[in-house]
This record gives sequence, C-alpha cells and structure tokens, in this order.
Amino acid sequence: GLLRRLGRREDSRQRAAELLAWLLAPVAPAEFLARHWERAPLLVRRGEPAYYAGLFCTADMDSALRGGEVLFGTHLDVTSYAEGVRETHNPSGRALPAVVWDFYQNGCSLRLLCPQAFSPTVWQFLSILQEQFGSMVGANTYLTPPGTQGFAPHYDDIEAFVLQLEGKKHWRVYSPRVDAEVLPQFPSANLTQAELGEPVLETVLEPGDLLYFPRGFIHQGDCLPDAHSLHITVSSYQRNSWGDLLEKLLPAALQMALEEDVEYRRGLPMDYLGYMGVANSDTVDARRTAFMEKVQSLIKKLVDYAPIDAAVDQRAKSFLHDCLPPVLTQSEKAQSIYGFPARWKDGGPHNVDIRITKDTEIRLLRHGIIRLCNEEAGMMLYYTTENSRVYHKEEPKFIELDPEYTDSIEFLLSSYPNYVSVDNLPCETLEEKISLATLLFEKGILTTKKPLVQV
Repeated sequence: GLLRRLGRREDSRQRAAELLAWLLAPVAPAEFLARHWERAPLLVRRGEPAYYAGLFCTADMDSALRGGEVLFGTHLDVTSYAEGVRETHNPSGRALPAVVWDFYQNGCSLRLLCPQAFSPTVWQFLSILQEQFGSMVGANTYLTPPGTQGFAPHYDDIEAFVLQLEGKKHWRVYSPRVDAEVLPQFPSANLTQAELGEPVLETVLEPGDLLYFPRGFIHQGDCLPDAHSLHITVSSYQRNSWGDLLEKLLPAALQMALEEDVEYRRGLPMDYLGYMGVANSDTVDARRTAFMEKVQSLIKKLVDYAPIDAAVDQRAKSFLHDCLPPVLTQSEKAQSIYGFPARWKDGGPHNVDIRITKDTEIRLLRHGIIRLCNEEAGMMLYYTTENSRVYHKEEPKFIELDPEYTDSIEFLLSSYPNYVSVDNLPCETLEEKISLATLLFEKGILTTKKPLVQV
C-alpha cells in the first residue's frame, strides 16, 4: 500500500522524502538528522506488528531459494557464533532449499546478501530511498533460529537501519571505544565479549520496530529461546565522507597546479636532504623553517586549483553506477520505452516507429537518474535505467553527447517534475530537439505525458 501510494507522487524526490519519514515515524526526519544521524542510536518501538507487512518475509526467502538462482557466498551466507567462535559454513554452488533449511534447522543463521535481486518490493523500496541519501542504499536480510546468535560483535562502515520483520531479537549496541573508531572508513574484525564495555542500548526488537545505529557503533544480536528472528538491515553512506571527496579532489588539484603554476614545478633546494627528515626534526635551523613555510604555502594555494564541481561530478557518476535501476509504475511503463507496444504480428513487426514530434510532452523518469559530466573524452551523460539489480553487474552506462545538448539536459533537470514540449528544448533546430528526445526515450530516461502509441 505504501509503495503504491508513493507511486502516485509526481516527484521522485518527494517519494524519497516520504519513504524516509515513514521509515522513521513517529520520529520526524529533521529531529533524526539533528540528534541521531552519525551521532547516536535510535530505537523506535511501534507496537504495530504489520508495519512492514509486504516488504519481505521468510516465504520470500523460501521462494528465492526455490528459484534456483541463489548461490552460496555470492548471495547467501550460512553462519554461526557459539562460545566466542564465529564460523561461515558456505558450501559451493547453488543454495537449494533442502540444504539451506537443514543448516537452519541445525542452528545456523542465514544472511541473504542482496534481497533486492530476488524481491521486487525490496528493490522498489531501496531504489526510492537511494535518491534521499545521494549514496548507495543496500540491504541484507538475516534469518536466525531460536536461541542462537549468527555473528560476533563488530562495527560496520555504514549507517544501519534494522527493520524487525518477524519474531524477536535481543540487541546490544555499544559506543565507539576510541576516537579512531568514530565514523570509521572500514568495518572491524570480529570482536570478543572481553573487548566490549557496557552497552549504551539494550533491547528486544519485535515486528514493526526500528533500530538505527551509526557506523562505528559495535553491535550484536541474539535470538531468544522462544522465537526465530527475521530482520532486514538497510544501509547507506559507505565511503561517503568529506575525506572520500578529498581523496578524489586533492590529486586533481595538484595536477592542475603543476600544469598552471610554475611554483609547483620549481626544483627542491639542493641541500634539503641534509636538514630535513626525521633525523633532523629536532634541529633548530632557519632553512627548516623556510622549507616548512614553503610547503604550507603550496598546500594552501592548492585550494585555488581544486576542481570541486568536477570532483563532485565524479562521485555522482560513481553513485549512479551503484544505484539500483528505477521500478516503474504501470502508467510510467505505458508512457516509456518499457511499455512501447512494438511486437511481431501477422508475419511482421508492428508499432516499431517511435514518433516523437515537436508537440510531444516529455520529462525525466526520475530526477536522480542522470548526471552530466564534462570529461576529457567529451560531455558524458551517465544514467541508471540500464543498471542491474545486482551490485555492479553492469558497467557504468553513459551516452556521449554533443556539447550543444548540455543546455537541454539542464533544462529537463530544472523543469522536473513538470512536462515540457519537445519544441521548448533549447536546441538550435527542431531536428536536434527530436533527435535528443528520441535518444533519451530509447534509453528509458524520458517518459511522455501520453503513451506514444494508443493500444
């Protein structure tokens, strides 16, 4: 019901904002971002067992296994944690129901690594939410037998939203132990109970409840003796920090500085090895002071050469490659290439021609599905409509555009979610307008206000 309701919203940004609000309710998103995001755990007890109904259930996991496409290690992990020892029990090959459910019956936990590849509902949920975060949104589902624990305590490198779907799970969450573990870039190894302090949060999650914790917060969950547990962890913000932006930006800034400013190309002092280096670090020497000041001034000047917008575009390009493709509503299908009625009929192809005219009204399928990048090879338009439901199964998708089409792409972005006629595209000739609109329509990037062919 929720996803159908969101599907009626015209603007994909509004869909994303409303989905986040639903995920956090009754906590307001603004309050969450101010008090909890990257700061502190949040527990939402709803007392509504059916709150997540239809998102994912054990029957969906069984159905995925029966489909015969789930592979151990690639899509499914079989794990256990007993007496302080964490083990993975993955055989090779296909994860077939008889084998998987036998593991479960013997006390092993099951982690489905990309439920979005097997569940259209999870795919739709994540594809909407990714536009809110501007960073890849992934998910794992965890099924744990009664009275067991599947994973050792650890911290992650992602912001985690735990949605309890079935049964109950006892959770303990611990603050980062040292400053270096606050918002870490990488996940921890498995930790022992002896390495943990007192939990900052201890709770039993029940269906409909939500638990959020930032990256760096150590956590562990175990099942009570009387109930199994199924939860889905929705995650985002992996390697999406200021430092990660600077990792792209600083080498590019230095390259530009070397090309444009002779100060960066001048040779080092002939005798600098004699007074610089760790062995000389305690020496009082005017040459050391001058050397340090020169390095600092060159580093400060790098700011003037930093191609900030270009570096952001490169991160956006990377995000678009991470993105799930959009899930279309019935009306969106009818108004796009995906519902175009070309078919073989009576011995030949019918309804093949895409007839876009100057009066055809068009708009982007979603606001966040394209990114224009000015690269050395030319103007590239990256897009998500041909991505796979499995992470990076496809190469990044892009179209090389003539520079004169740039204004039209920007016009479509700024006009969204309103439809505009092809004639209003800021291209020089009508032929160019129709050519661009047809190209974008064929790539699934555009929808038309009315289906092009009335069936």
